[in-house]
Order: sequence, then structure tokens, then C-alpha cells
Amino acid sequence: MGPGHETEMADAPVISRLAVIGAGLIGGSVARAAKASGAAKTVVVTDSSPEARKRVREIGGNFADEVAETSAEAVKDADLVVIAVPVGACGEVAREISDHLKPGAILSDVGSVKTSVARDMAPFVPKGVHFIPAHPVAGTENSGPDAGFAELFVNRWCIQTPVEGTDPAAIEKLKAFWEMLGARVEAMTPEHHDLVLAITSHLPHLIAYTIVGTADELGEVTESEVLKFSAGGFRDFTRIAASDPTMWRDVFLHNKDAVLEMLGTFMEDLTRLTRAMRRGDGDALFEHFTRTRAIRRGIVNIGQDSAAPDFGRQHGPLPIAPIARPYASDDD
Repeated sequence: MGPGHETEMADAPVISRLAVIGAGLIGGSVARAAKASGAAKTVVVTDSSPEARKRVREIGGNFADEVAETSAEAVKDADLVVIAVPVGACGEVAREISDHLKPGAILSDVGSVKTSVARDMAPFVPKGVHFIPAHPVAGTENSGPDAGFAELFVNRWCIQTPVEGTDPAAIEKLKAFWEMLGARVEAMTPEHHDLVLAITSHLPHLIAYTIVGTADELGEVTESEVLKFSAGGFRDFTRIAASDPTMWRDVFLHNKDAVLEMLGTFMEDLTRLTRAMRRGDGDALFEHFTRTRAIRRGIVNIGQDSAAPDFGRQHGPLPIAPIARPYASDDD
């Protein structure tokens, strides 16, 4: 952060009352980060699961100031409402809270699909409420109330896709909120967002789910071998494939057109690599792998991942053989 950043953050508008609907990884991280950064004075959290609400109460003040029993109760008097549920449920949540939103409030979400979310939620946004769909491009393979942490969004991008005619002051206020959580903010149309995320996030997850599923189905590869020898690329695919099933089911159903388009392009590239292997065309393989290696360096260079080898994993100590004691002599 450059000089004067602290002053900028101090001057940024603070949300008086924040309501987070959904206490999973992203919702829980939004709540925790808002508390830790001071981006919100009061944080209210709810979840459709009674067990999740109970766990939020147990975690306490680092997570939420209040836990509401329903979404309608949670949004009462809220200045900012963040819906953090699977994208397939966003429209129903918007319907439930529609009559309870405060005039002038900002309504947003965190879904990784934007076109369908905007379509499903927009009919339930009352006049005078600022609807600004958003997507923090961050996450882990874990889920549930214990999965979130305040630092999740630091130096990550949050993409805003405001609908046409949205008050610029509301857009700036939501942008400032995400910046206080450590994120970098950019705006684009919902359609462009869905195309970009189809290749950067959704297709990689689809491939990971497929590869891990294929390994599980291969009769000639036993489960013990798959687990034991997963120290290579397969291990890293399993991390992605461990992501929340409900969330990703909804992502693929709600962004299927963009994902299918990217999948078609991927299959064409895979066919070219397959042809190169069959023909023994090492030059084509080498050129392709050199190009993809440069993309990895670019991601590291812009600070979106660590340059630490093996994804920064810790490696165990080298086993040291015990020092051999000299044989006792006959004179002892």
C-alpha cells in the first residue's frame, strides 16, 4: 500500500449496519473482514441453517454483532445487504427480503455468476434501493461458518457489475467498502464477467472435478495408489475438486452458455495437443508448454500468487540416521 493509504481508508465511508445473508466461506469472511477492518459499525448475520446460526453465535464477536433468525429480520435498517448464498438461491432470498429493505440501502451479492443473478434478483429490488451485483474473486476449498477468515480478500479482485442507471455514489460506496476489506475493485458488464470467469474459474473447476472423478472410476488404479501417489499434479486437482458441491452445481447450471463456449475452445486445444503427441511433434508440445509457463510467471508478477515453490507447502525434515556408536574395544 502506498503513502497516504491509511488516510484514504480513514476517510472512506463506513457502513453503519451491514447484513450478511449466508454464513459460509465468503459470507463469513465478509463479516469477519468488516468487523476487523472497521468497514461496518454493526454486522448482522443470518443463515438458512439453524446449525450454522448456532455456530456463528458460538464464534461470537469476531464474526457478528447479531445473529438473525430470518433474512427479513437481518436486513431491517441495514445500509448494505450482502447475499452470500449459492447463486441458484439469490432470487428467492431477494424475494424474501424485498419488503424489508430500507430506502437508500445497497443490495449486493458475492456470486461467481452475474448475468443470471442480476436477472433473478432485479424484479424484487424496490424503488430507492441500489442494486449492485458483485463478485469477490477469492476463496478456498473449504466451506461452512468456520471456513472464513478476515484476510481472504486482501489483494484480490472484487468485480462489480452495476445495473444501468445505478447511482454513482452508491457504486463508489460499495467500492470503498470492498477496498476497506483489502480488495481491488473493477467494474464490467455481467455478460463479460461471466465469460471471463468461465475460463479463469469455472472451466478449471469442471476439469478438476472430471479428472478426480476419472481417477476414482479407473478399476486398474486402486484407491490406495491414487491417494499414495497424489504428490504430483493430481493432488492439486483434488484441492479444487473439494470445493462446495452446492455452490458449483449452481455455477455450472447458471453460467452454462459461457462455460460450454470455453469448453469447446478447450476441446479444440486438447485435440491439437493429442495430434502433436500422436505425430511425435515435440516442437509443438514444447512451444505450447513454454507459452503456458509464461502465463504462470505473469500471475506471480502481478501479485496474484506466491512464487514459493510447490505452492508454498511445507516439507518435512530430512531423516537423519542415528550416529553409530563405535564398537567397544577389548581393552574396555
